[in-house]
Formats: sequence, C-alpha cells, structure tokens
Amino acid sequence: MPLPQEFHDIAKRVNNWGRWGADDEIGTLNLITDRVVREAAGCIRSGRRIPLALPLQQDGVQTGMIPGRVNPLHTMTAINQEIFGPGTVATSDDAVTMGLQAATHWDGLTHVSHSGRLYNNRPAGSVTAHHGATVLGIEKATPIVSRGVLLDVARAHGTDRLPGGHAVTPEDLDAAEELAGTKVRAGDIVLVRTGQLGHYLAGDRQAYAFPSPGLSLRTPEWFHARDVAAVANDTLTFEIFPPEIENLWMPVHALDLVEMGMLQGQNWNLEELSTACAEAGRRSFLLSAMAEPFVGGSGTPVAPVAIL
Repeated sequence: MPLPQEFHDIAKRVNNWGRWGADDEIGTLNLITDRVVREAAGCIRSGRRIPLALPLQQDGVQTGMIPGRVNPLHTMTAINQEIFGPGTVATSDDAVTMGLQAATHWDGLTHVSHSGRLYNNRPAGSVTAHHGATVLGIEKATPIVSRGVLLDVARAHGTDRLPGGHAVTPEDLDAAEELAGTKVRAGDIVLVRTGQLGHYLAGDRQAYAFPSPGLSLRTPEWFHARDVAAVANDTLTFEIFPPEIENLWMPVHALDLVEMGMLQGQNWNLEELSTACAEAGRRSFLLSAMAEPFVGGSGTPVAPVAIL
C-alpha cells in the first residue's frame, strides 16, 4: 500500500535532512560528541563487560524469510599448511560467506529508501549493483562509543518476554525509562529489550522470527525528541511484525533511517545485560558498538560490549 498520510506527517516532524549540512553522511551519530563520550566513561563502576552479540554460525537466526540474508557459512581455506616448506611454521586460514545483517548488526542508512530518496535527500539510485552504497555507506560511520541505556520494556511489564503482537509504544518507553532510573539524553544509544530473543536462545528460530513484538510507528518521535544517537533491540525485524497497520511494511525503518538518519540494531542479545542491570540497580553503561567498515555496505555485523 502507498505510505499513508500519517506516515508523512510523522516524517515531517522527525526529519533531520540538512541539520548537519547538505554533505552529512552519518546522521544522528553527529550527536556522539567528545563531551558525550567523556560523560559516558563515568558510567563505568565495576568494569564488568557484557557481550551483546550472537555467535556467528551457520545455524543462526536467519530462516530464509528475508531473501539473500544468509547465515554465516564458514570454510577452511588452509589447515596446518607449511606454506614456506617442510618443517616450517604451519598456518590455518578460513573464509566466511554471510549476509552483513545476518546476526547482530547495525542497519546502515542505505538499508531502506522511500519515495526514491535516502537520508539527507540523497537519491535511492546511489546504491548500485557494482559499488553498493556510493554515499551513506556503513564505512562512513564514526566510532560508535557512547552511553548506553537499557529500556527493559519486558521487565517494565513484569514479564520475561512481550507477546508477539505487542507494539512497543512511547508509553512503554516512558515506563522502561522510569525503571531505568535515568533520563535518556542527547547522544545516548538506547537498547530496547522485549525478551523476544529468548525464543532463539531456546532453539526456536521460527518463533523468534514471527510473530514478533517490536517498535511501533509512534516511537521515532520519542527518539527524535531526545536526540538519541542510535537504537537497537533484541528482535529479528526491529519493528513489530506483522505490521501494526495492515500492509504497511517497515515504516519505522523508513522513519529512523531515511528521515532521521539514525542507525538501527537488530538481533542484540540483551538477556545477560538485563539480569546484570537489575542486580546492579542501574541501566546505564558505557557501550562500544563499532561498525565494521565494509565500503559501500548497507549494514554491518557488530560485536557490542556493555561496560558497567
């Protein structure tokens, strides 16, 4: 279906085109300033490091629902090979074929387009078959290190996992922010926990993929009002799936990536972090989530680490 007027109205309210200049290619990552990072470093108290990435493996989260997004296929290209002659040091090498957004990842600013445009009014045709993203590629992302804030929507609802049809609303985010005991502020990276990843961790890939709770059409305005630098969650599709408005597919992607220029993360493992934050009585931390600089990439795998 064509994008409805409701979508276009929200798009106008969250649009960041030109905010950081006509040549800008990093969007809301501009909000991660040196001052923001210095203040984020003050979140470290215990030094506990919590990994948030899923293992890269052939039996990963992809089920074939998204065409071409394949789980990692790992191949050994050399096994204990004495390449400099008999008796010399032997080496083993390997290679991998995978979708850049196969597991824990960032969606880049060229991952989606609408109305023929990308972020900052760039033409969608700037993504080409031979060169990928000729502008706004994921390699343009600046170092993604900032204060992370866990908005544990599932815990705020008193449950381990939201039901599959739950659209996370601004009111849900408000409740999770209150639980977190801190206000989301400019330059923060927000992690939204639904508990959905529990399906995958229990071995049920299909239940993880569909149906899925996720962010609703109303949430981009919440993030825009707070000048959030990036958002990630623990689902395959990021936004609620199937969509909350029948046949309106991926509107949150379009608002976040195209209108705001805000990176999205998916398939983040927030389970250990949820427990650790509850034990510590706080839900803010230093977050390192550097984008692998694949030139022309529309997304990238990431191995984020929260440091409490």
